[in-house]
Amino acid sequence: MKAISAFVRFGMVMAAIAAVPSLAVAETPASKLDCVAPPDLARLDYPLRRAGQRLAAGLPLTIVAVGSSSTSGAGASSPAMSYPSRLAVELKTLFPRSEISVINRGVGGETAKEMLARFDSEVIADKPDMVVWQVGSNSVLRDQPLDPAGALIRQGLRTLKAAGADVILMNPQYAPKVIAKHDAELMVDLIGRAAKEAHVDLFQRFAVMRYWRLTEGIPFETFVSPDELHMNDWSYGCVAKLLAGAIAEAAQRPTQTAGASAR
Repeated sequence: MKAISAFVRFGMVMAAIAAVPSLAVAETPASKLDCVAPPDLARLDYPLRRAGQRLAAGLPLTIVAVGSSSTSGAGASSPAMSYPSRLAVELKTLFPRSEISVINRGVGGETAKEMLARFDSEVIADKPDMVVWQVGSNSVLRDQPLDPAGALIRQGLRTLKAAGADVILMNPQYAPKVIAKHDAELMVDLIGRAAKEAHVDLFQRFAVMRYWRLTEGIPFETFVSPDELHMNDWSYGCVAKLLAGAIAEAAQRPTQTAGASAR
């Protein structure tokens, strides 16, 4: 009996030790966490040629962020903490000599259909050098069929490319209410295929956030707002930081010039 008791106690001690890392992550404030992602998830596939040319020439760079509530900033403590606002800050840090503006055209609740309806008036009218298009989440949440959404996304990409802008697609967030839906990963795959077919860049938000949860062991409540759907200040800031780094690398990939090189 003593031997058995000692064995049980040993097992309990080992279980407690194994639980320490996840407990430490759970107790770490979001502000103290490192903003991390594997290089392959935070890299853009294609060079951002227009952005690179303008930065190298010292010309202003206009970016339009279009999407739904994750672009408008739902879940953030203020508009200044939305990902487009933080993206502007991060890019200005990387390119202090360049005039860079990020225009937020996010409207909560929209699907690809509603976004396309305002591309001419609220995106192309701004004459963007780059468009970051966040799409897919609301179609999944409303259980809408994937094929029509895919057709609209491909149509939207053709429209944006025809306007001459660099294009970056951003897929849905990895959050409890999204991943509970059967079509969540199918939508992620659809958006990935659409990006490859159109030869435009994809920022893999879904995979980055999944990495935080499943690999880094960060609890959802640390990077998702209490509604279990939207991001929060930390995750918006981290996405902006990773995206800014990816943009800087892709914009400078063809040639590296002294006038536009990021710090």
